[in-house]
Amino acid sequence: MSDRVCVNGLSAGDKIDQVFMITQPILRKTTRGDDYIAAFLSDATGKLNSRMWQASKEIYDGLPKEGFVQVKGKCELYQGNMQLVVDRMSAVDPETLDLSSFLPATKQDVEVMFTRVAEILGAIQDPHLQQLAQLFLNDEAKMTAFKKSPAAMQLHHAFLGGLLEHTHSLLELAVRVMPHYPKLNSDLVVLGIFLHDMGKTIELECNIAIKYSDEGQLIGHIVQGILMIERKIDEISQTTPFPKVLRDSLIHIIASHHGLREYGSPVLPATPEAFAVHHLDNLDSKIELALSTIENDTTGVGNWTGYVRSIETRLYKPPVAEAPAKAQDVAGKLTLGQ
Repeated sequence: MSDRVCVNGLSAGDKIDQVFMITQPILRKTTRGDDYIAAFLSDATGKLNSRMWQASKEIYDGLPKEGFVQVKGKCELYQGNMQLVVDRMSAVDPETLDLSSFLPATKQDVEVMFTRVAEILGAIQDPHLQQLAQLFLNDEAKMTAFKKSPAAMQLHHAFLGGLLEHTHSLLELAVRVMPHYPKLNSDLVVLGIFLHDMGKTIELECNIAIKYSDEGQLIGHIVQGILMIERKIDEISQTTPFPKVLRDSLIHIIASHHGLREYGSPVLPATPEAFAVHHLDNLDSKIELALSTIENDTTGVGNWTGYVRSIETRLYKPPVAEAPAKAQDVAGKLTLGQ
């Protein structure tokens, strides 16, 4: 897929023969009564209108209504917009494709992030929590899904690798914040962060598009995450008793990490560690949401984005954070008492 031309790089007159994601194909008739197919063709960078004029019901029936197609055709301008005129189009098995070419994906190195996550988890001192962490890390199928899964459908980190990127960011925050609160059980905080959204590997599907699975809609990621933890603890307990207070405290972190019942948590945070995970999670998700909204805004006017329903406001777009001295440089120069 490395030699493909992205949608945002196509120009009028370009001839193409490559794979696109297809959505909303419709079989229509011209004014002369001939069949043609209208559809949207897209990749991770954009979407094109397309028309296949020499079409038939047989060709249309062979196309996925949402999936991937090999397309041969030519780009042209139509009423000022780019359009793809298709000569040939046929279905492609999504299992043969790298979905990061067609769906938004993390810009960070997945293996570098995952290695760092494993490194931070490797510093857990409690032997029971360390054993549980390693049991998850050694679950190849689960970790493959963890690296690929988005963290959400729309709100924050809603892209392939988003769950790993969000979890990695939270763990880096914890490494910096936990020394400021030495009375907290940092092992519980770190493992709670790692597992807080693990249920999203089941709740969300990204085989063709990012969407909720049936199981995800029926059960939800909080309950799924708790069930995963219970199964791993049961596996450990067959040879080594797992302390009930650690089990209950860890599951409480997962159950309460949304912070409020109206946001989906069955219980409210009731331990210092649960409060830490909730507020770190909220901090990272809100900042990522704000940054990505500003970067991708197309509906705003002047210095403001369009209204963002999830945070009930519009966002101010000028780069006020770009001060002469970067925040990390300033922080590095500060010492206690100054």
